[in-house]
Amino acid sequence: MGDPELHSAAEVRDALDAAAEPERAAGAARYFKTGRGGYAEHDRFIGVAVPKTRAIVRRALALPPDETAALVASPVHEERLAGLLIMVERFRSAGRTRTRDDAARTAEHERYLAAVRAGHVDNWDLVDATAEALLGEVVFSSAPVDDVVPTIVGELVASDSLWLRRVAVISTFAAIKAGDARPTLALAAGLLDDREPLMHKAVGWMLREVGKRVDRAELTGFLDEHAARMPRTMLSYATEHLDPGERARYRAMR
Repeated sequence: MGDPELHSAAEVRDALDAAAEPERAAGAARYFKTGRGGYAEHDRFIGVAVPKTRAIVRRALALPPDETAALVASPVHEERLAGLLIMVERFRSAGRTRTRDDAARTAEHERYLAAVRAGHVDNWDLVDATAEALLGEVVFSSAPVDDVVPTIVGELVASDSLWLRRVAVISTFAAIKAGDARPTLALAAGLLDDREPLMHKAVGWMLREVGKRVDRAELTGFLDEHAARMPRTMLSYATEHLDPGERARYRAMR
């Protein structure tokens, strides 16, 4: 007999607390830069491994929306992650049913945008685990063909918030997987002067995926035009899977 289902935010918190490891919490706090001046200065970790968090999430998929929202708004990182992963799983489950439940998917998408705007999706792992599904799979499947950057993505990428900009960029992974590099390339061109290292990594990662999953020529065309201006980390990530000679040529353009 498996572990019982969880039906409230309090029960999820108790399960996470039971799985917490103080030594892991200390390591996560360092890794995620929670020290003074770090990008996650005010975040709090209790030390739950991600596989254990995902196992708890599988027991909590029937959590009511208000209880899920309570987790997403928590000051504890693992609780926010659990709440967001519940939303992702419900979103994807609604898309797998024989009678696809678009209303349920839209509801999770709208709750996600509310959480993003409220500042609850505020670390790179939270963004990377959610933006492709809860934003990208909605806006890039419903936008007109000529709407390269849907309005909401344009609004997010123009934000002063590092996390909102990262949500916008990572959401384009859904377009990449659908064979469309245009949203990624459009956002990347506008982010060449972004000062945040975590944005350099996100943009470079998405550019690399364009070359791997869509068309290598799309990536190299972008690099031919922009490599000289690209931040070092962005360029390094973007060229990671090119052959050594080509990679060296682009990196020498800086």
